Amino acid sequence: MNSISSIENLTDDMLSHLARLVKHNSVQGPALADKPFGEGPAAALGEALCIADEMGFSTVNMENYCGYAEMGEGQDIIGVVAHLDVVPAGDGWDTDPFTLTRKEGRVYGRGVSDDKGAIIAALYAMKLLRDSGQPIRKRIRLLMGCNEESGSECMKYYVQHGEPITTGFTPDGYFPGIHGEKGLCSMTAYSKNTHILSMNGGFVTNAVCSHCVTEVPLTCVDPVKLEAAFAKTPLVSSSVTVLKDRLHIEAQGTAAHASTPDLGVNAAAYTMWALKEAGMQDDFVDFYLSHLGTDCDGAGIGCKFADDYGALTFNNGIVETKDGTIRCTIDIRFPVTLTAEKLKAMATPHLEDAQGRIEIQHIVEPLFYPEDSPLVQDLYRAYVEVTGDTSHKPMVIGGGTYAKSIPGIIAFGCEFPDTDNHIHDVNESLDIHEFQMQTAIYLKALQNMLAE
Repeated sequence: MNSISSIENLTDDMLSHLARLVKHNSVQGPALADKPFGEGPAAALGEALCIADEMGFSTVNMENYCGYAEMGEGQDIIGVVAHLDVVPAGDGWDTDPFTLTRKEGRVYGRGVSDDKGAIIAALYAMKLLRDSGQPIRKRIRLLMGCNEESGSECMKYYVQHGEPITTGFTPDGYFPGIHGEKGLCSMTAYSKNTHILSMNGGFVTNAVCSHCVTEVPLTCVDPVKLEAAFAKTPLVSSSVTVLKDRLHIEAQGTAAHASTPDLGVNAAAYTMWALKEAGMQDDFVDFYLSHLGTDCDGAGIGCKFADDYGALTFNNGIVETKDGTIRCTIDIRFPVTLTAEKLKAMATPHLEDAQGRIEIQHIVEPLFYPEDSPLVQDLYRAYVEVTGDTSHKPMVIGGGTYAKSIPGIIAFGCEFPDTDNHIHDVNESLDIHEFQMQTAIYLKALQNMLAE
């Protein structure tokens, strides 16, 4: 079967189906009685199951937590585990984020890469496999969740109520495969005493705080010195406005995923730095800079650590003020050779002083498969057979995927090496040729896993 040729002939249909998913703003919303993650994710799941049903697959909706499309027979289940929820679009798009827009060999829209495009690629890989006439003596299940970006409660529900997945992958990472994922730790920092009137920024915990608005009393800092301090930062833009009795401060940084915070510029962190540089004396400014800071290595809470597979990363995603207390979310990704117990022991002595405090919310252990394990090799071989690329190897990442929630799977695609689809950023996009290649790789991967 010439899969690339077949996929090229199906591309218009694939994009049409992708457009049907992108049109749904599937950011998690308020829970409803029959829609645990709100209207948007439930609508996207309904659309995806409708598409799968139209393509001839059997479908099941599991109470709008998740759903699946399936083919084949037998006890073993090869799982392709993807998600339909998305992060908020944010401002600054060149196109409507919820209308699939095609231009110059790419398509644009929230979710085209993370993870709606992967769902369509997997569905068409399943279609091509089915239409080839090859015996399918295992079940292939495309499992679609609705809560990956906000905790993966959808997969906890599946584990409790669904059949175990034997092996498989989640198309929510990078090619040529991810054989390890750093551990995850969520913390929250709180102010104790501060002159800051309000500070609010960021939109999700797992992305760099790229925009921040702050107000401080006019008596606390000289606006001229503050503007001079902001000029020394790597922020994209900043403004200091003198109001009657206060300064209104806006800072624009650069968004990035929490697994790679060094690629972003944190607007909250550099606002704190500028306030200190301009001479403001404030307990929480000092606490923030000593414990969170502008670096992304966790040194401020005693957690700087690295191994052969990468270094610990530390990110402040959201800053908000309520009842006079500033709250800052912290997202930590820690190396695969570091345990949750050890991380907690490293951090605990540094979490509180007279100026502020930090609470640990939860910790998730790292995930690791040896590079020579059968699953890693089946998937890597599929990538090489389709692309011919042997220079890139399976990797360990800081991002967390469904692989931590569903035993027996690893992340495999959808981004190609040296490609930036602006996932979690404005103008998220997908190269159409890579969309075709992704589908061919998933077809070959399913064939390899069926042969095991």
